[in-house]
Amino acid sequence: MTVTEPAPFEIGLLRHFPTLWNEEGRLQGRTDIPLAPASRAALATLALPPRWRGLPVICSPLGRAVETAEALAAGAPIRLDDRLVEMHMGDWEGRIGADLLADPDCAYRPVEDWGWDFQPPGGETPAQVADRAGAVLAELSGPALIVCHRGVMRALLARATGWNYRGPETFRIKRASVHPVTMRGGRPDGAAKFERLVPR
Repeated sequence: MTVTEPAPFEIGLLRHFPTLWNEEGRLQGRTDIPLAPASRAALATLALPPRWRGLPVICSPLGRAVETAEALAAGAPIRLDDRLVEMHMGDWEGRIGADLLADPDCAYRPVEDWGWDFQPPGGETPAQVADRAGAVLAELSGPALIVCHRGVMRALLARATGWNYRGPETFRIKRASVHPVTMRGGRPDGAAKFERLVPR
C-alpha cells in the first residue's frame, strides 16, 4: 500500500519585540526580560498581515515572547511550549556581546563563525536548539504562527534553507515581520521572504 505524504503547508516565525537588554546588546538567552516600553507602544499600533490572522499561535513561555504574541493574536488561541525558549547562553547570559568579543580569553565569536556545534560554557549548541524547536514543528498538521526568539529562528531557518551555520546567513531575520517557512514531511523545507506587520 502506498502511503501518501501530507501536503506541504506554511508556518510563520515571528521574533519577539525588543527588550532593554536587546537595546544594550546583552545576551538574553533564557533570562526572562520583559519588553521595553517602546516595544509595547509599537505593538499597540501593529497587526499581523491578513493571511496570518486567526491561526493557532505557539509561543515561547518567556515573557517577552508572550507579550508579543498576546498583542498580535487578536483572540486566537495561544499555546506555550518550553521547547521554543531562546538558546541557552550559559555563563554568557546578561553579558554584552561586544565585551565578550573584546576579551581575548573568551571563546565567544560572531555567529558566522559558530557552526552547529558551537556551545557557550554551560549553554547549548545551535544543533540542540534546532532539534528541540524542530520537534514542535514536526507535530503540526497545518499552518500556525510561532512566536519565539532570534536564536530559535536562526536554527529553524538554517534547517529550512540548508545554511550550515557558518559564513553569512542566507536569510534575513527582521523585526516586526513574519518569516514564512514551508513544512514538508514534518520538517522545515524552504523559506520565503519575510512579511512586515501592518498598521492597525
